[in-house]
Amino acid sequence: MAILEPIRIPSWWRPPSHIPPANFKDLVFAGYQGWFSAQGDSTLNQWWHWTPGTTPAPGNVFFELYPDVREYLPTDLFPTNLGSLGNGSPAKLYASVRDGVVDLHFRWMQQYGIDGAAVQRFVVEVKDPLHFPWRDAVNQKIKEKAEKYQRYYCIEYDVSGADPSTLVQDIQNDFAHLEQLGIVDSWYYARQNLKPVISLWGFSFPNSTATPSQASQLIQYFKNKGYYVVGGVTGWWRTTVPDWDTTFLQFDMIQSWSVGMGYQTDADFDNYFNNIVIPEKSYLAQNGVDYQTVISPGSAWSNWHSGAPRNQFPRRGGGFFWRQAYWVSLMRGQAKIAMFDEFDEGTAIAKAAENVSMIPTNQYFLTLDADGISMDSDFYLRLAGEATKMIKGERALTGSVPIPYRFLQLPPKPVGGWGKQT
Repeated sequence: MAILEPIRIPSWWRPPSHIPPANFKDLVFAGYQGWFSAQGDSTLNQWWHWTPGTTPAPGNVFFELYPDVREYLPTDLFPTNLGSLGNGSPAKLYASVRDGVVDLHFRWMQQYGIDGAAVQRFVVEVKDPLHFPWRDAVNQKIKEKAEKYQRYYCIEYDVSGADPSTLVQDIQNDFAHLEQLGIVDSWYYARQNLKPVISLWGFSFPNSTATPSQASQLIQYFKNKGYYVVGGVTGWWRTTVPDWDTTFLQFDMIQSWSVGMGYQTDADFDNYFNNIVIPEKSYLAQNGVDYQTVISPGSAWSNWHSGAPRNQFPRRGGGFFWRQAYWVSLMRGQAKIAMFDEFDEGTAIAKAAENVSMIPTNQYFLTLDADGISMDSDFYLRLAGEATKMIKGERALTGSVPIPYRFLQLPPKPVGGWGKQT
């Protein structure tokens, strides 16, 4: 009998030795919008998301939380018509497509211990001749920087506002385009049990006209391609959209949205996890579907939505975020952070203005000291890193915010340690 030679896997298929094996369920990702543009940014060349398309000025802004721009390259910042900051500096804003911006964001993820990014790709933009190449450019830079800083990433299609008559074909065509660009061809593209991850976000939301049938078609399309399919769905989905129930059970994982759902206090979150999250997680487990909780630091959007209250869901000095991370850890669950760079709705964990010295003097913006607690601009990056450790079981479970609001630098450690020196 002839002895069969063992199958040899070509060297190009093996991941480089420095890439640790990781499953998506074992990681904590942050949502990444990457949607801010500016006049002169070399790709879209117009303002977007900071404003509705014209230069930011008093009364003409869409975003709530002002970024801390001190670490961005001068060439990645663009002048606005907003007044000078409280410290006298000119009010400038970054463009997400700039190489230095994506590099800085992924360097922060590595520095603070955030595992990766769920990269938004809006279906409504895939046929837009202006936004389509801009999104491609952002996605290509994300792949490059994820590999550089050894962070993971995955594509998350957002169906909000998409054309229902072409939704399925639009996503299929666009994904074929991303495959040609090599966006999903990376060892840092997220995988679950070796299956690459794709997320479909926004089904069953009020602003989506997508149907359960369309969702099912897309789920099967990606499963047939060998993907692990995540569904980002509306909060309280079991009671508010029961007609979607059987469709949701086709996903490999459900992410239930909780941002802006009315929760404010620790008691609110205790009730939410006891009466909503834990039953949802149990129900899905019985049906072979994974569950991931969406957690956020707080939110507001008064600059975008006239009449909405300022500081609507206060961050409470990190207590809002930490209570959610505590519950996820307590029930041995998984989490996604909303969001890394969502300055529009005020959920960003990226470095933000600490106080009025870092925002324009002639326009309201939310600052990190809005609840009367002075903190460093990187506080929420540090807190997200600690939450990631707790959720992954790498630090002790604690119900209280475990880090200082300001990071005090110690002097260099003396030779021989901190004991008495001779």
